[in-house]
Amino acid sequence: MSTATHHSFHIPVMGLGFTIDTPLKVARFGISSVVSIVEDELIEQMRELHANRNNIAFTPIPATEDDYRAKRIKSYLDLLNLLVKRQVTILQEELFTANSEITKYFELLPETSSIKQDYLQMLETEDGNEKILMQNELRQEIKAGSIDVNIMSKLDKNNYTKDGEMLPKEYSDALAALRGFATSTLESSVVFSAGYNPRLYAYAEQFEDFFPDRNNYLKKKIILKVSDYRSALTQGKILAKKGLWVSEFRIESGLNCGGHAFATDGLLLGPILEEFKQNRDALASELMQLCNAALVAKERPSFTTQPKLRVTVQGGIGTADENTFLLNYYNADSTGWGSPFLLVPEATNLDNTTLHELANAKKEDYYISHASPLGVPFNNFRKSSSHLQVAERIEKGRPGSPCYKKYLVSNTEFTEIPICTASRQYLHLKIKQLEAEQLPADMYKQQLDSLTEKDCLCEGLGAPALLKENVMPMHKLTAVLVCPGPNLAYFSGVFSLRQMIDHIYGRVNLLNAEKRSNMFVNELQLYIDYFTKEINTCSENINAAKSRYFKTFQSNLLQGIEYYKKLTPFVKENAEKYMQQLKTELNAMEQTIMCLTIPAPAVAAVPA
Repeated sequence: MSTATHHSFHIPVMGLGFTIDTPLKVARFGISSVVSIVEDELIEQMRELHANRNNIAFTPIPATEDDYRAKRIKSYLDLLNLLVKRQVTILQEELFTANSEITKYFELLPETSSIKQDYLQMLETEDGNEKILMQNELRQEIKAGSIDVNIMSKLDKNNYTKDGEMLPKEYSDALAALRGFATSTLESSVVFSAGYNPRLYAYAEQFEDFFPDRNNYLKKKIILKVSDYRSALTQGKILAKKGLWVSEFRIESGLNCGGHAFATDGLLLGPILEEFKQNRDALASELMQLCNAALVAKERPSFTTQPKLRVTVQGGIGTADENTFLLNYYNADSTGWGSPFLLVPEATNLDNTTLHELANAKKEDYYISHASPLGVPFNNFRKSSSHLQVAERIEKGRPGSPCYKKYLVSNTEFTEIPICTASRQYLHLKIKQLEAEQLPADMYKQQLDSLTEKDCLCEGLGAPALLKENVMPMHKLTAVLVCPGPNLAYFSGVFSLRQMIDHIYGRVNLLNAEKRSNMFVNELQLYIDYFTKEINTCSENINAAKSRYFKTFQSNLLQGIEYYKKLTPFVKENAEKYMQQLKTELNAMEQTIMCLTIPAPAVAAVPA
């Protein structure tokens, strides 16, 4: 199925369940979205639900079946592909009436779309025969949004037989997920996120669909989610040397995003985008040369013309002006709008209780936590049922979660086979170890609180997709963990799909009364808060490497501010008051950073 180019935004992956069936909700309107393919139990439950709903025979794939994980993922993606194709066919055959979906398709498009202009011209045409001809031409322009998938590269645990024998590497979580996508009927992209995984990248070479055919067509494409240009260049070259083309670099703010927050060394989104803007053509040319050399060596068809290299951006976008600026000034091919779509039941999955809490939340309800078992800062929501459950378990003296799904097992501190740091098993052992250290009371409490804050992402991030459909999650664990980005604080209420898209394109304004700065300033403030906390919690006896890290971080922030000061005339045209506010905020932040005192590294004692 061909994918849409009419819309200038996409819906990124959110959690495990929030966007797991979003293509069924939005793809027929030409909107691309991303499905997480981490949680195969949830995927199997959603496959059964949608198969039954659409009168399609459902045959379960039990966990006892060989290669069940890849088979479950493939079968679900094939089902999504089939159902979206059916939806588009039905939509194309509809009449252009006021409430039809074909009318909605064109009305949702941005005014900058040439297809939208053709649609508006059709509406004004009075000649009946000409109108019918134009309508038929418009039907042929309808394209479904891409059904893309996401694999967190580092979530790649090895799996074992019932007898404790390790299975071959091809059965690891990430490789099995990739196999499920690669063997599916989809013609779309896989998003590799959260870092570099050598065996995953190498495994992609095993599948024909990732290589160009004689017409330069890629049935399966690769998207790399990156936080800076250096990472994009390095990973892009690694894949190109295997003959694998990166079709898109998806740039995400390190801190102004949902889910895990992978902070850069103080590198801000604006300067990162500028580096891509300046080097994009050279990057594409270099990667093509490397890719073609590898393809020739493999005796495969090589690219005869420069393949498309898309650059997209996401994280903290909140207004139509910001959206337009990113598209026009940085030449971004698309923007990602994630957290605001949590308030759109037509597009994403949330149970009614959590949806109500998010719709009425305050800015202070969103915070950075230590909830993730991966040890990476994690955006959290204080009013979620999962957050409350963590507190209740601590109160009862039973911190930690039962660990059934084991997607985040990584710790071998106490066991030979990895376990999860959010599990009761790990916390029981770790707290006993902590008690034996006899630390000062304040230090003990600080470490204990950090440990017991860990939460079960596997259950909590998947539950809302089932609860919304009145399906009981497996193991009857119904607590919902939601991880919106801090940008959601500026949206209040429950919105329709049309309302949110109209907001993105500037046709309405959905922002609440909370004072909101420019997205670049908001990200900068998050980095200042993060940097200040890092310095304040750092031991006085820091080493030279940590001291250098702090200085680099501070330098990058200050350089970023200088960049933004020069950028302000371009940010919002004909708005002197807005630009003055931006400059005032940047100057104040610059002073804050310059006043931060970086601890000097400890000097080793010289032996007498």
